[in-house]
Amino acid sequence: MGQEFEILEFGTSEDKIKILEILEFTDDFKIIKKMISCLDDSDIKVRGEAFSSLILNKNKIGNVLIKSLNDPSKNIRGFVALVLANRNDTSAISVIIDLVNDESSVVRSCALGALGHLGAKEAKKIVHNCILDSNLEVRKSALQALIDLEGEISENEILEISKEKDRELEQLIIKLKKSGPEGI
Repeated sequence: MGQEFEILEFGTSEDKIKILEILEFTDDFKIIKKMISCLDDSDIKVRGEAFSSLILNKNKIGNVLIKSLNDPSKNIRGFVALVLANRNDTSAISVIIDLVNDESSVVRSCALGALGHLGAKEAKKIVHNCILDSNLEVRKSALQALIDLEGEISENEILEISKEKDRELEQLIIKLKKSGPEGI
């Protein structure tokens, strides 16, 4: 374990990426935690490789990932929510729901995306409450999650959202109308 841990801690980006590529099979929780910490690396390629390795890891690492949802780093909180969603770990839904109120818009957006991906029907109302979030990307994530969860919004909410004059938001509203019960 020593060498992998040292590389993930102190290695160059290239060395970290090489080691992360082969660590997708590890069940060593100390290494898994270090891999999770790489989700906050300064190099986007390292973050991406850590993300992929954690998703591809077939071991039972869900509990370690779930504990990381309380990490001080917004990158770790957000990306771990997405890792859990991509691993289809429905046991994380209740903890991911808590992240919808996170101070970081990045975390809120990731949490909403994760809930939509996981098909968390029990979170429909919570997701709906985010469609008028102060952050545009969070609103987009909330609308996409509502589409995924087959949610609905009112005409008044559509009018409020449409004030933004954002093409992507408008496309999401159209999609949501089509996916809703008999079109909204």
